[in-house]
Amino acid sequence: MKSLMSLWSCAADDLAARCCTSATRDIKTVSSRFEHEGLSFLAITLADFGKATQKWLDQGFVVPSDVPAFRRDRLTGLPVFMQGFLGRVFNPVSGVLLDDPCIDAIHAIRRLTLMFSKIALPESQDSGGDFRKVVTAKRERSAMHAFVQCEQEVRESDSLLDPQFLEDFKRMSNMLFADTFAKVDRDVYWGRLIPKHGPGAVADRLTSNGKFNQRAWPRRLQRCFPASEFMFSNQREYADYKHEIDFLEPGSEIPVRVITVPKTLKSPRVIAIEPTAMQYCQQALKRSLASALKEDDFLSRTIGSDDQTPNQRLARSGSLSGDLATLDLSEASDRVSNQHVRALFEDFPHLHEAVQSCRSRKADVPGHGVIRLAKFASMGSALCFPVEAMVFTTLIFLGIERELSSPLSRHQLIKLFDERVRVYGDDLIVPREHVLSVVDELSTFGYRVNAGKSYWTGRFRESCGREYYDGHDVSVVKVRRVLPTRQQDASGVISSVALRNLFYQDCEWQSAKWMDHYLGTLLSHFPDVGPSSPLLGRVTFLDLDSTYSTPKSGDRRSISKLDVHLHSPLVRGYKVQSRIPIDKLDGPGAMLKCLLRAPTFSRFALPINVEPNMALPSVDTDHLERSGRPEAVSIKLGWASPW
Repeated sequence: MKSLMSLWSCAADDLAARCCTSATRDIKTVSSRFEHEGLSFLAITLADFGKATQKWLDQGFVVPSDVPAFRRDRLTGLPVFMQGFLGRVFNPVSGVLLDDPCIDAIHAIRRLTLMFSKIALPESQDSGGDFRKVVTAKRERSAMHAFVQCEQEVRESDSLLDPQFLEDFKRMSNMLFADTFAKVDRDVYWGRLIPKHGPGAVADRLTSNGKFNQRAWPRRLQRCFPASEFMFSNQREYADYKHEIDFLEPGSEIPVRVITVPKTLKSPRVIAIEPTAMQYCQQALKRSLASALKEDDFLSRTIGSDDQTPNQRLARSGSLSGDLATLDLSEASDRVSNQHVRALFEDFPHLHEAVQSCRSRKADVPGHGVIRLAKFASMGSALCFPVEAMVFTTLIFLGIERELSSPLSRHQLIKLFDERVRVYGDDLIVPREHVLSVVDELSTFGYRVNAGKSYWTGRFRESCGREYYDGHDVSVVKVRRVLPTRQQDASGVISSVALRNLFYQDCEWQSAKWMDHYLGTLLSHFPDVGPSSPLLGRVTFLDLDSTYSTPKSGDRRSISKLDVHLHSPLVRGYKVQSRIPIDKLDGPGAMLKCLLRAPTFSRFALPINVEPNMALPSVDTDHLERSGRPEAVSIKLGWASPW
């Protein structure tokens, strides 16, 4: 892992030159502490310093107690670490934010402190595999305990919430979503929902194609999602296979399986894997909700589901003008109470019943057994993201209304707050003048605003993975994996090539050059390529036409032949290969899959409108033989176009 230290040192020298300062002492400090504390210093301690500087930018002055792991100057009391950079942003004596701080220095501080904040523990045995297992197990136990504790807090919050607040919540949600919910309610009533299977794992551990032959169906799904219409393509097949279906009573339903996935070295992310039948029906409701939301001009500009760009644009605008605040919620999905969701849909009986019937009620938590859920759903449910967005949107406007001390009409909301409120999952953007009221409203309903990632005081804003200061993009490229030491580590090589290209595209020239040298020792062929080339290569902004205009024999980085059919250059390099696992499907499941993949499928044989994002008929002739996510990837030397 010494390569990570070398990469950090290269970046520090490069950024110091840009900021007209020196990073020599900083490199010595990081090198010494990395030697004694290991990867945790880069990923946790250094990242905590970076998060503290974001807080200082927002509040306008340095608070040395925020970084107790770093030594302070005896005279000023300010951190000694990165003094050369900090002095170009904050007053070196008082610690107050300068009137015109150096943007390059702000970017440098964030780059050098946060570049390893998302890195995962190394998996190989020679990189401390036994240590990784011990640390991972400890952090997973902590994450599961926090999951159960959060569940208890949701129950307590439900019991303490004044019923009048729920009535206000219901009134506001109806004003915002009445037309949208009415459309979905009709879809449920008339049986116009079209299900689909998600790409991920399921609690009953069925394979990708195996999901289409599921034979377990919760009985409470029957009213809104009858097995005769959702499990088979026609009634005759249902009659033939009805005796094989296991209709599960509520007490025998499969609980969601709670697991952890990598997030940061400090703590993993907790998600819940849904049973096949539940996920299948949730996807049907999700599709109908998404379609209805897009038909509403105001809501389609307020709630995002597949495009983060509007949030990022508003965050930049807020950093420049100061009139928009960015909020981030802690454990947002796990704190959405089912009580709030019931109030959201209560006046739309068919939709309400459908949402509740495909909601999993129990969770199997490692170390805690099967528990009853008060939350609506954890990450993993297809309805988690859209429903939480609608809940948060309702609470934002309810908080604004309380601040104004007068009821708002939908016309007033559109007139006053169009393009000023934006919700993408738990990334919220609200008007700065109403932010305290919104935060108070969220807290009243049991949600926690993450003070360390919410900004409204200064000129720093962050939303959907992009950070801005005074209109300038100060986002940084982050290292996600330990750099590979062997070419056989295909996943590591692929990740490192992507990292190199991100450095290049972000104009981090020295870091990109260092990665070029490092990868050049692993890969015998590492050509210059365009962004869409299938080869693992160095993405470049330079003219590839002149680079590959004629073959140059003896130069392993250039072409040596032309495509005999297209008469275009071919370059030798490594290509990613992955093999979709064998997963054969026949019988009624195969028929159902083929029909569900068609854009005009309807269970009543009626034509329906083709949605923009709806999948077209697949031309993959092997989809009934192979399906699912590849179990492994590899790289293989070959010829391909550099473009």
